[in-house]
Amino acid sequence: MSESRSVTVTRARHLRAMLWSVVLIAVGAMLLPLTAYIWTSAVQAQESTEQAQADGRNPRSEYWRDVRNAEAGYTAVRGQETGVLIQSRGETWREVRNGPVMILGAIMVVGMILALLAYHLTKGGAKLEHRTGRKVLRWAMSDRVLHWYTAVLFIVLAITGFSLLWGRSVLIPLLGKEGFAAWAGIAKPIHDYLALAFTAGLIVMLLKWFHHNIPASYDREWFRQAGGYFSSSHPPAGFANAGEKAYYWVLLIGGTALVISGFYLLFPNLGFERAAMQTANIVHGVSALVLTTAVVAHIYLGTLGSEGALEGMITGAVDEGWARQHHSVWLDEVQQGSGRSTHEATGRSATAPT
Repeated sequence: MSESRSVTVTRARHLRAMLWSVVLIAVGAMLLPLTAYIWTSAVQAQESTEQAQADGRNPRSEYWRDVRNAEAGYTAVRGQETGVLIQSRGETWREVRNGPVMILGAIMVVGMILALLAYHLTKGGAKLEHRTGRKVLRWAMSDRVLHWYTAVLFIVLAITGFSLLWGRSVLIPLLGKEGFAAWAGIAKPIHDYLALAFTAGLIVMLLKWFHHNIPASYDREWFRQAGGYFSSSHPPAGFANAGEKAYYWVLLIGGTALVISGFYLLFPNLGFERAAMQTANIVHGVSALVLTTAVVAHIYLGTLGSEGALEGMITGAVDEGWARQHHSVWLDEVQQGSGRSTHEATGRSATAPT
């Protein structure tokens, strides 16, 4: 019995030795070929390190430097800018947007408001010296509707756009993060959708009023006298004075930049690269700030800054005294019969420009 048991134990021991031998052979067959690769990689890494140290370079630093310089690598995602792991220009864009654009833009807009406030407190604006009671048609109904349509949309877009630009620094301290997040969720789609309607109105307005804003020789005199806002002088002016013409060209150039850059931002799915989107964002912000500064001055000069001016954009007609005081060349053209006759509700005869 003991001899049979001894034989069984011996056979089991031999079987285990055989199995372990097979396992070791299999593992060795898989691992031994890899040792050549490991050894080769180690030798190459050592040689690279020694070479880099000899050249005074750090291999890790060189690697990340290549990555930050947009050196092409491998990424699993396919599409626009495939292989770019880090786009360093993004940090430059962030610094410009959150630095000069935000700070200088705020200084520009607030500075214009303060300057106009100081002017109004000291000068009181341009008062209407003599009201005749005779009306002159200045703006047709289509012009007034176009003006207010575009103006209201611009104000809404400015409020929603600047709340996103200055949201972190101004609105989050006031509303809190949750409140600002709720407002941003409303402001952004409003800004995006109304941008298309504003663009249409801006294009029509710029084309329709282009002929009023061609520079004339007497515009230099208007600038020389600063429009008479700081004196009692009344420099000559056509339908649009030199200041209004300057505003028009700012609107034309700045509006073009605003619309084109907004197109980039509104349709990123068209395949624009990040660099183009970042440039468009800066151009959009700067042009919006310049236009807003100009619009602030336009609103003041069209209301409190020039008594009688707002009447024209509300009723379409202005007092003949206001026209003589601010647009003498245009009034002379009207009175010389360059338009047709019309009758106001007062029954007085007035002349409409072509």
